[in-house]
Amino acid sequence: MDRWECQVCGYIYDPGEGDLNSDIMPGTKFGDLPDDWVCPECGALKDEFEVYEE
Repeated sequence: MDRWECQVCGYIYDPGEGDLNSDIMPGTKFGDLPDDWVCPECGALKDEFEVYEE
């Protein structure tokens, strides 16, 4: 599963970890996140994320 990077603050959404603070369970793909999910670090919307290239 791809990891996604917030282009505003650099936060990496890792589907393997999820976002437990937002009740997003590990294994949740980025595309399956709720439409109202925002970056837990800066509050950026989902459209501010791009696939993380290592």
